[in-house]
Parts: sequence; structure tokens; C-alpha cells
Amino acid sequence: MNAAFTPSLLQTAPDCDRRILSLYFPRLSTDRIARRRWGLSWRSPGQAGSTGHPEAAGQTLPPLVCAGRVANNLRLTALDERAESFGLRIGQGLAEARAICPAIEVIEADPDADRSFLEAIADWCDRYTPLVAIDGSDGLMLDITGCAHLFGGEANLLADLTARLCGLGLEVEAAIGPTPGLAQACSRHQGPAIVAIAEAPDVLSPLPVKALRLAAEIVVDMARVGLKTIGDLLSAPRAPIMRRFGPSPILRLDQALGLEGEPISPRRVPAMISVERRLAEPISEEEHILDLAGRLAAGLRATLEARAEGGRLFELMLFRLDGRVFRIEVGASAPLRDPQRIRALFEERLSVLRDGLDAGFGFELLRLNVLRSEAFENRQAKLDDEDGEGEQLTRFVDQVAARLGTRALSLPLSLSSHWPDRASAHQPLSDALALLSAGSPSAASVLDAGSRPPVRGLRPLRFLARAEEVEVMSSVPDGPPASFRWRRLQRRILKAEGPERIAPEWWIDGEEAPPRDYFRVEDTAGQRFWLYREGLYERPGRKPSWFLQGFFA
Repeated sequence: MNAAFTPSLLQTAPDCDRRILSLYFPRLSTDRIARRRWGLSWRSPGQAGSTGHPEAAGQTLPPLVCAGRVANNLRLTALDERAESFGLRIGQGLAEARAICPAIEVIEADPDADRSFLEAIADWCDRYTPLVAIDGSDGLMLDITGCAHLFGGEANLLADLTARLCGLGLEVEAAIGPTPGLAQACSRHQGPAIVAIAEAPDVLSPLPVKALRLAAEIVVDMARVGLKTIGDLLSAPRAPIMRRFGPSPILRLDQALGLEGEPISPRRVPAMISVERRLAEPISEEEHILDLAGRLAAGLRATLEARAEGGRLFELMLFRLDGRVFRIEVGASAPLRDPQRIRALFEERLSVLRDGLDAGFGFELLRLNVLRSEAFENRQAKLDDEDGEGEQLTRFVDQVAARLGTRALSLPLSLSSHWPDRASAHQPLSDALALLSAGSPSAASVLDAGSRPPVRGLRPLRFLARAEEVEVMSSVPDGPPASFRWRRLQRRILKAEGPERIAPEWWIDGEEAPPRDYFRVEDTAGQRFWLYREGLYERPGRKPSWFLQGFFA
């Protein structure tokens, strides 16, 4: 079991010790289609997981391309190795491609499916580092600073990652460098696999200018004046380049060289504390998963005690052999360290997800993350009872939330606002109990509401989720309504009480926000409503509108 660790934050300033791994998938779309057709290991038909690759039976596959509409023309957006061997290229018109190779198989481009596939690959890459960012439509950026030693060095990490991705049926180009710009330039333009900061100028010099991630029109304009490689740009004076092409080329060059900082934006916030177990043999039984989850939770305890904290939100990550990653979250209404209680929460959650958790060929890696933690207060339990009353309540709330969701149990909390729409909100009971344990007056006021006499006749029992506009007739413009039309039904009013004017919260809605005049009305059928008029007749420029807010008993 690996020791618990706390990931370092992203660095936003130049740093020679930073290490970035860039992944480029040149055939992402066609690899996605091939995986769906012939299995996960379609590039090696003899491997386990292949499901009848045609080449294993001596068949020849037609060239595969994806085509989409670009500027009202059908053009190639992706192609496999066979299509590329015929001289086809991305961006070529579909009619021209058919003339060159009539046997091509054309699949409609699906950018949404490609994006989902790339997101799934990014989830799989979490096994190497929690700092994974999307790089365009066909690449990923991994901040592996401080992670390489866990895999035997950068060379071993790179070899392991590329071999696993190839086994999953993906063609990938990878490079490690001190900056995102340098790593990406090497992965996408046949640069060295591993680059140090001191080697950056020599590595960048022979690469084309477009390796700096410049706009296509800038690359064309620079080629016209003889700036075709990054080496040409390095030897040229900077001031004329900035005057002619703008600041982008110099900025990108400095970022690649490490003279300017360039952060990457991870898809997910890194876990505060994490512990994992890599398995020699994959597991698929629920009982085995829960046992390992309990052991991982025991590994978290020492780190939580050292921080004087307990976990409030836990995440169990299950890495399946075929690359799919499952994320299971459970929360606690009070800071938690007890491994058995953490295991019990995941047991409740798995009992609901049993049908949706497909183990496939098994899980090879399990990781337990603490996504949120709070200060832990040590309390002595009652001598005549194993658990106190408060402990029993939090156990019950946590079990219900794990099985049915955090919104299954909720409490109304009063908020510091006189605006009816913002005066209260329903909060998950687990969060309300946490507020109560922290001494929040709003949570205490809700739990103690039964000891105070209720206020009657001021606010309706039922509020609409959103006030609905109605058509109102009144005897005088600013008087009470005489009748109103709501949902195609006209209602005549017998009694009306009001107005009760509520001023807007100008610090939120602005100084020009209109006030509201509320009326409690009763129609001829005996039903009572809460209506309000928004705006004033004496203010020019906007006619007041009427709305239905709620219903009285």
C-alpha cells in the first residue's frame, strides 16, 4: 500500500524542477471507432480482450476516415494508418479523397463522442497523477512533478504509460519536458521523449514554428518572411517580430523556454489526502472491494490524526483493466476517521450501485481520496452506551445519504434576507448537522422552532418554486386586485388584505430594482392566494407586473 500523500499545487511561475507529460493522440477518432468494433486490444488481435479482429481471419480492412462539414464543405477530420498510406490528409475534401481511394469507409465525425472518449482517457491517467488537463481536442497534459519516482523514474513512467495505452488500442505520442509548451512541441512534432530545461533551445530549434501553438494565419505570414523554424525565430530580433506579428510568438517562445510561467488547469480539484493499492491480480467481488476500501481507510487515519482533522467527503476510485474508471462518493455529517464507518458508508452506496458497477475483467487499482475535511473534536462517549444520541443520529443520516442521496433528508434553514424568495432554503440534513455542531445560529433556530409559538397568517404554507405572472384587474391602479387570471382561469376576489411593501435588497439587485407590494386575497371559491405587484405606477418607463407567489391553507 502506498503511503498517504498530499499533491503539490500547480506552479504558476517558471520553475526548472517542474515536469510536464504531454500526450498526443493522432488517431483519436478512428481508434475510438476501432475499439467499439473489434475490442480493446484491436491493435494486437492475439491479446486478451480482442473480439474478433478481421485481420486475425486474413481479411483486409478498408481505409477508415471520418468526415465532417467545414465551411459548408465535407472534409476529412480523421483518418487511420491505411487511409494515410494512400496519401489522404486531414482537411482534404471528401470528393477528392474518394477519387484517390474509392474503397474508403466514411464515418460521420462526432466531436462530442471524441470529447467523451478523451475525458475517459484522462480519468484513466489519474493513476499517474491527479493533475490531468485536457489539451485541445486530441491531447492531454499531466503534471508529474514529484510523481516519477513512484514508477522508477521518468523513463519507466513513460514506457509504462505508452505500453498500457497501446494495449488499450490507442496510438499515442508522448514527451516529458519542463514546460507545457516544450512538452507539447516534442510530442506533436517528433521531438525527444524526455527533455531537460537546459536542452530546450537545442530541442526547439529544428521544430517548425507551428509547434509554438500559434494561429494558422500567423504561421503563414511568418513563412513568407523566411521564419519557418523556431531556430529562425530564436536568432531574429524581437522588436520587429512583435511589431509585425504581435506579442503571441514571443510569449509562446518564452513559455516553451521556461522564461514565462504557464499553468495548466486540471479537470478535477486534487484530493487533499489520498491513499491507493495496486493489485497483482484484479478483483471483481463486492466483498473484496469493501475489504480493500476498509484497509485504505485505515491508511488514511494516521494522516488525518496528524492534521487534527476528519473526512467529510470521501471518494473511492476503481480502475478497471480495460481503462474505465468508476468514482464513488460518500459524505459524512460529522468529521470521520473510523475505518469501519467509512467502509460501512461505501457498503451502503455499493448496494445501490450494484447493477451499475460492471467489474468487467476486474479492477487493478483502488484509490481512496479525502475530498473535504474539517477539524476533528475528540469526545468521550457515554459510559452506559456505546454511542451517544448525537452519534446515533449522524450514523443514521450518513447511511440514508449514502443509500438514497444527500437530498433524501433535508432541513429548512432561515437565511438573513427579508426577500421571500431568499428567506429560507432546504439544506441537506448532513450539512445542517455540521452547521449545528459548529454552533451556527441558523441551524439551531430550525431545530428549536417547535419551542416557539408559530407565526400565522403572515406567510403562505406553500411557495411556488418560481413566481408565476398573472393578469390582474383592480379598481384603482395602485389598489388591491379585484380579479386575476392565472393558468387560463379567471378568479374573482371577495376579500383582500394589504399591501405589505417589501423593499428590494439594493446591495444585491441594484439601486434600480423595483419594490414589491404583497396582498393576501380570497376568491369566491374560498381559496386564498399570495399576490404581489412588482414596481410602482408613479415611476415612469415601466408598467408594474403582478405575480402569484404562494397559497394559504
